[in-house]
Amino acid sequence: MIISEYFDNLNETQIKQFELLGQLYPEWNEKINVISRADIDQLYVRHILHSLAIAKFNLIEDSQNILDVGTGGGFPGIPLAIMYPEKKFTLIDSIGKKITVVNSIIEAIGLKNAEGKQIKSNMLDLQFDTIVSRAVTAFPNFVKQTKNNLHKTPESKIVYLKGGDFEEEIAPIRSRCQIFNIPDVFKEDFFDTKKIIVYHPYKKK
Repeated sequence: MIISEYFDNLNETQIKQFELLGQLYPEWNEKINVISRADIDQLYVRHILHSLAIAKFNLIEDSQNILDVGTGGGFPGIPLAIMYPEKKFTLIDSIGKKITVVNSIIEAIGLKNAEGKQIKSNMLDLQFDTIVSRAVTAFPNFVKQTKNNLHKTPESKIVYLKGGDFEEEIAPIRSRCQIFNIPDVFKEDFFDTKKIIVYHPYKKK
């Protein structure tokens, strides 16, 4: 399994959970399309490993409560919850059938530290240490939509998986952003243009 090539400290439970994802997602995708047909054969690289880039850079090590906004089929939330069983993950999406899949997979793999909710972030009256997401909109829009869901502390942050050239897009908030290049840690061609934006809205300059 490709996950073990990059993470050699997985325990038996985590390995089994990651293996189960390879069975469960194709089965669910036949009923409810949460992953594109072209991508389902590349599940481990394009969805699971992509999500785990956040773990490879240790970007949520200091967080206890994490919100995954626009989780879709459960990415990056489910792979991260497997990787960090001691942290609490809330996965939200406005589309009910996607949350049905998310919660069914969470239950099927015995994940105790994650739950899915059908709700938009601006309707969720809760705050978290960290918000994670995979490019659901332009980054400034995402910040505007979700900033109120962060604790107002210097450590709070948004961790955003995004591809391509977005320097112009983030220019107004660039001083509060860190950029991580996924090809620095994963060798697959898929990651050639993939990056992670980490934004600290309340960090003192």
